[in-house]
Amino acid sequence: MTGSTAAGDRVPSAGTREIVDEAATARVSVDGRGVVTAWNEGARRLLGHRAAEVVGRNATALLPDGTPTQVPRSLADLRRWSGPVTLLHRDGRRLTVDLLAHRRENDGDGWLLVSAVTRPASGPEDDAFVRRSFTHSPCTMALYDTGLRLRRANADMERAIGLSEEAMRGLRVTEIVDDPESERAEAGMRRVLETGRPQELGAALQLAGHERQSVWSVSLAPVWDTVGRLEGVLLSAHDVTEQHLTRQRLVLLNDASVVIGSTLDLARTAQELADVAVPRFADFVTVDLLPAIEGGEDPPEGAPYGPVMLRRVACQSVLEGCPEAVVRCGTVAAYPAGSTAAECLAAGRPLIEHVTPAALAEVERQTPQRAEHMRKFGFRSVLAVPMRARGLTLGVATFSRHRQPEPFEQDDLLLGQEITARAAVCIDNARRYTRERSISLTLQSSLLPQQLPEQAALEVASRYLPGSTRAGVGGDWFDVIPLSGARVALVVGDIVGHGIQASATMGRLRTAVRTLADIDLPPDELLIHLDDLINRLAGGADSTAVTAGDIGATCLYAVYDPVSRHCTIARAGHPVPALVTPDGGVEFLDVPAGPPLGLGGLPFESTELKLAEGSLLVLYTDGLVEARGRAVDEGVNALREVLRRPTGNLESTCDALLRTMLTDRPSDDVALLVARTRALDASHVATWQVPADPAMVASARKNASRQLTEWGLDEAAFVTELVVSELVTNAIRHAQPPIELRLINDRTLICEVSDGSSSAPHLRRARTFDEGGRGLMLVAQLTQGWGTRQTPDGKIIWAEQALPTEPSAT
Repeated sequence: MTGSTAAGDRVPSAGTREIVDEAATARVSVDGRGVVTAWNEGARRLLGHRAAEVVGRNATALLPDGTPTQVPRSLADLRRWSGPVTLLHRDGRRLTVDLLAHRRENDGDGWLLVSAVTRPASGPEDDAFVRRSFTHSPCTMALYDTGLRLRRANADMERAIGLSEEAMRGLRVTEIVDDPESERAEAGMRRVLETGRPQELGAALQLAGHERQSVWSVSLAPVWDTVGRLEGVLLSAHDVTEQHLTRQRLVLLNDASVVIGSTLDLARTAQELADVAVPRFADFVTVDLLPAIEGGEDPPEGAPYGPVMLRRVACQSVLEGCPEAVVRCGTVAAYPAGSTAAECLAAGRPLIEHVTPAALAEVERQTPQRAEHMRKFGFRSVLAVPMRARGLTLGVATFSRHRQPEPFEQDDLLLGQEITARAAVCIDNARRYTRERSISLTLQSSLLPQQLPEQAALEVASRYLPGSTRAGVGGDWFDVIPLSGARVALVVGDIVGHGIQASATMGRLRTAVRTLADIDLPPDELLIHLDDLINRLAGGADSTAVTAGDIGATCLYAVYDPVSRHCTIARAGHPVPALVTPDGGVEFLDVPAGPPLGLGGLPFESTELKLAEGSLLVLYTDGLVEARGRAVDEGVNALREVLRRPTGNLESTCDALLRTMLTDRPSDDVALLVARTRALDASHVATWQVPADPAMVASARKNASRQLTEWGLDEAAFVTELVVSELVTNAIRHAQPPIELRLINDRTLICEVSDGSSSAPHLRRARTFDEGGRGLMLVAQLTQGWGTRQTPDGKIIWAEQALPTEPSAT
């Protein structure tokens, strides 16, 4: 069958097996020992040996004089070698061939040897061959002479520029492409002509006939004649627009992963999404969230259908002030069914909407103001992406283009979906954190003292400041606990960690401290019991929410007695308290540190000191003196300087401390307790030594009654005499000397009887005919409270009763 072919038609060649003559190349494989392992037909044509005669023999048999001198002695470091080699033909002739050797490391460190059987000679037809190759090269190419005038342009150059070679011939590149980038290209050509060295550059061009800007990688190479004279410059360019866009998307994605979620603030995270997308991805971005999530609550399950209410939390634009926005930040607006945002949320997937006249008419029908803004600013394309995280729909991010000419495409949709998904996870983290922080703050607020108890021993002021939102609510706490004998306990503690667990643990420790303080344990013993409690919690005996070693705390416990003005302090890994003396001196008390609570089995020591009336005790947690960029010693020195400056009252002292020490939002919680000591003088305290003789009970009653008269408390005489009689009688009968009776006239009337025995009395129910056993029951019924506390020499039994509302005249 015969026929003719049109001049413009291209006739494909036959199959590869028919085109390539495998025997035109001699191919030989040699293993690491030099033994021939493969021999093809080309090798037979070149040297005359058949494969059966050579395979399995050492290749040196083909060499006339052993190893050729042209081959390097050591080939261990070579991956490839080429050069002339003299070989023996089967008929005995010496044959010099150009040999190319490739190392095959995966084949026993052998070699592949190749050589052309015949080498075609260069001829005039090669020039035409080169010209045709230039014309049809898939690379955009143009040839310029030494005057930088175009001489030749290939077909791809004609396609890219939109002009024929004839139309461009004789023009400079700056005349062919009217763009600043063409001036850079011509400057590069000049450097090629001046230096004779190739130049590389990149160019971003808006070419005529192209919808969008294209990016090119341009190579400029010198062209030399046969005698080494420079004839011109060859320009070759590759369109790398897609690679450039891909890199831009990756950069944007990387920037989004770095920028979005820098804080746990919901609105700021949404704004970070808008900021990172403008202007590289969109010209105008809005982020709208379901109102339910702002307080940390879970949004309704499932996708919202129909009209949806959304709160604008962030927006950004290439235009200053976001004039495109119809809804301002912080405002809740209704998005009707059929709107891009509502449809996106209902479908649960991203949507691209190209702003056509028909689409704009539909928007105008539903929301005329939005349509007016879209028309005014020339919106071209809109991409809406639902914000979903952990199966919950949080809101929608809307990306719009009105300056960028390119509409959103599938690749843009995937990128928008990716950066929105990252922002959604961060926003959900912020939402969940907001909820946990709110719960923690509520829990901690309910556990901290709502108001400090009334007592006469100390004037007290306090402050509690939660840490920054990223750190979370911690477990810092403080307390003021009235004790028997007009004494007061001050406690400050800090739980390791943050969040609800820390707040809950703080509540348990605070309750434990109050319970232990109620039984009048000394500070060092109280810390031992707290340490045991922490170890039980960490061991899982009382909590399944934590693992061993997860719970730890520091604590400082101090007891002040206004009668003796003695203060006993013990601490467990807590910062030392500061003492401001009445004359203005500041010192940090030398209290043995003690291990933090939770280590277990280690002792605690207490320090006792006598304080002058009007001294100032400052107890605090480490958040007050530790801060980013400031050493602890610097913080302690700053605290010392603030305390040296007198203030009008304790509230002012607290404010000055926080204002000076915390210049920024603290990263950790801060608890602060400031107490000024008071003293009960001798006129408010009466003490009598009581011999261990039952007959002395009456004298004790008389002494007490006489003292009440001096204090103008005759109305309390009956109950007081009964209490004195019972407590003194019990001490004489069941304890040992020395016995002492003490009355304290404070906010209440306190009766104390001390003895030299450590055994404590207890209430019991007396039977009908029992002669005793009813005394302590009467004391418990007639007083506000009673109890016992141990002393180094024995114990003290005390009872407390309210003062008469209108004391009689003295």
